[in-house]
Amino acid sequence: MPSTIRIGNQDLTVDVSSLGAEMQALTTSDGRSWLWTGDAAFWTGRSPILFPIVGKAPDDKIAIDGTVYPMAQHGFARRSEFALAASTATMCRYELAASVATRAVYPFDFLLAVEHAVEGRALTVAAEVSNRDQKAIPFGLGLHPAFAWPLPGASGRPHTVMLDNEGEPGLVRLEGGLINPTPRPSPFDKGRLVLDHAMFEQDAMIFPEGAGEGLRYGVEGGPALRFRFENLPNLALWTKPGAPFLCVEPWHGTAAEAGAPSELSRRPYTSILAPGASARFTCTVEIS
Repeated sequence: MPSTIRIGNQDLTVDVSSLGAEMQALTTSDGRSWLWTGDAAFWTGRSPILFPIVGKAPDDKIAIDGTVYPMAQHGFARRSEFALAASTATMCRYELAASVATRAVYPFDFLLAVEHAVEGRALTVAAEVSNRDQKAIPFGLGLHPAFAWPLPGASGRPHTVMLDNEGEPGLVRLEGGLINPTPRPSPFDKGRLVLDHAMFEQDAMIFPEGAGEGLRYGVEGGPALRFRFENLPNLALWTKPGAPFLCVEPWHGTAAEAGAPSELSRRPYTSILAPGASARFTCTVEIS
């Protein structure tokens, strides 16, 4: 059975489950909850880790060196039981190692470690992939945290996403869960996007390039979350229209493109990790 560990300090408490190494709660010392609750009426996820693919594969299948394997949307890590490798009052590290079950769908020897650590009013989530195999391994890695919309204390007020780089990144959309690579006009204006549920009637908004390494989600002059990303160049924003959450998703890798080969190594922004190498991906969220 999954277990949950709590870490925290005088400002924040964070609950993390062994199932998927998934954060279950993010609460400030005043008792306000900032993470989505996982209400099954809308979406049971809260903050899943996406590995070894981000998004969907055609017919839920991937090919590796020409051999076809089943692979559910967003991969298997979010449905896997992780082992607690280390913990302190303010940090926990969960690990998922290759097993008979993972090799049946992903024939590599790997270690996926996920750390949650709090410092002040900031939470850092770091995922590290290590290649323990004798050959290079392809993979995608993504974070999928869902935060309250509206944020605590901001009901009835417009919420915005502000990119630190003030960019206007190109938008792509999903068709049948796969990316239509035809670029669409950016919904950002000098880095500013005023959120509206109608924006998500066509599923997620995906920005493969140009969103930068940081953003602010919240109310102008009010509650907000500030994000900093490392080695996560792709960004998606998603909710179900009318649902009281917004997913701010930094990725390294995206869903497969419609009509493209199913070979995992040819998916957009796939990482290729040499034998013995590791790659680290981090997202820091600060409550302001």
